[in-house]
Amino acid sequence: MIKKIFLFILISVSIYAQENQIVAIGDSLVGKVINGESIRELHGNVVMTQNNVRITCNRAIQYLAKNEAELIGNVVVTQDSIVIKSPQGRYFGNTQTAFSDAGINLTDGHVKLKSRKGYYYFEEKRSFFFDGVSLQEGVSSLTTDKLNYYDNEDKAVAIGNVMVKDTASTLFADSLVYLRQTKITNAFNNIRLFNSTNNLEIFCDRLDDDGIKNHTRIWENPVLVKIDSTSDGKADTLVVSSVTMESFNDSTNKLIAKDSVKILQNSFSSINSKTILYQNDESVEIIKQEEDSQPPVLWNENTQLVGDSVFIKVKEKKLNQIQLKNNASIISEHKDLNFRYDQISGKNILIFFDKDEIKQTDVYGNVLSIYFVFDDGKPNGLIKSSSENAKIFFKNKEVEDVRLYGKPQSEYHPENMINGKEKDFTIPTFKLYSGKPTKDDLFSKRKNILNHLQKDFSLYARKSNSKK
Repeated sequence: MIKKIFLFILISVSIYAQENQIVAIGDSLVGKVINGESIRELHGNVVMTQNNVRITCNRAIQYLAKNEAELIGNVVVTQDSIVIKSPQGRYFGNTQTAFSDAGINLTDGHVKLKSRKGYYYFEEKRSFFFDGVSLQEGVSSLTTDKLNYYDNEDKAVAIGNVMVKDTASTLFADSLVYLRQTKITNAFNNIRLFNSTNNLEIFCDRLDDDGIKNHTRIWENPVLVKIDSTSDGKADTLVVSSVTMESFNDSTNKLIAKDSVKILQNSFSSINSKTILYQNDESVEIIKQEEDSQPPVLWNENTQLVGDSVFIKVKEKKLNQIQLKNNASIISEHKDLNFRYDQISGKNILIFFDKDEIKQTDVYGNVLSIYFVFDDGKPNGLIKSSSENAKIFFKNKEVEDVRLYGKPQSEYHPENMINGKEKDFTIPTFKLYSGKPTKDDLFSKRKNILNHLQKDFSLYARKSNSKK
């Protein structure tokens, strides 16, 4: 009985070895024995097969005992829809693995892979390419140091100096996972997303993109930077940081920043919990959340603006309108004077700008205001007013005229009655908020941003000048 079992095992191993052996033919064949090893050299129209793997080349050296072969000249290896090409390589029959360090190309009907060196594992249907790897799919291309591509799963795992480009944007990352069927991309660490169409960059450490839904989630210390140029050729840069960001590249074409949002653009800045940037019409919406302990706060030079919701419109890259909705107030400081703030509050406030300078402010609903009076630059008391609505006109950033509508009431307080008692003259909603963002705040976790800004703006400036 034991002899029969042993004989069965020997026969099974022998059959498996024959089935797993590389079968090779060519125009000519030379057999050799070198250092006790049987070798066959095949020349001209070489064809090798093993199961469903087929290899063609100009010349091959087959090592019979190892079940391996060196492949030389116009090497083509196929399995189903997979086609691998290389000037030369090696095939390992026992593991059904192909290798080349002379340049390798792979196609599977969907993607094109290239590298200087790489392995292909036919049983797993998996590529491991390294040293100058590139992957092409349609108009998108990926380059990286190392890449595993799983054909059955249509999944690519890229590691080291990852760059993904399409017609409008470029993504850099330390590593990336891409699922071709679902168009889902997950990027990790030192991420930089650059959109050349609108000169927008995003820096973060995690990015999840759903290509079918046109939705991107950006997290782990994200910072958004948008570069424009002013009429004198200088950089006009918008910077936004938050805990998370979401981008919707659909008809809305918007980006939402959430939690601890900080915004900085020249003299304009803000802190809030939710900001929506609409790319199509260059508008911004800032919204107070139910759980917020304070409303959105904006600063423009020496002016503080507050409202439960804020809508900002930009026209021709210039600030055009700011609308403060619900519990709105504006407080402007007279610098170098002891606690002197022009103040106004109402239900809603609409501010108009011209060339980034405030020109007019319309206030609607329960208007309360305090404005300090100056004669020839010297303090001369204040005017305290109330009405249903109001219009304020500015000249050279100073109040030129105030018009009250609907039950207007005003009272003048002379200078001798307010000097030293300025804190007694405030509107009920008066509050000065801290936390005005600075560049150091926004760039504190992204020290590499400034270098990219200088480089990318110079490229943008050259592109803009070439169009003129």
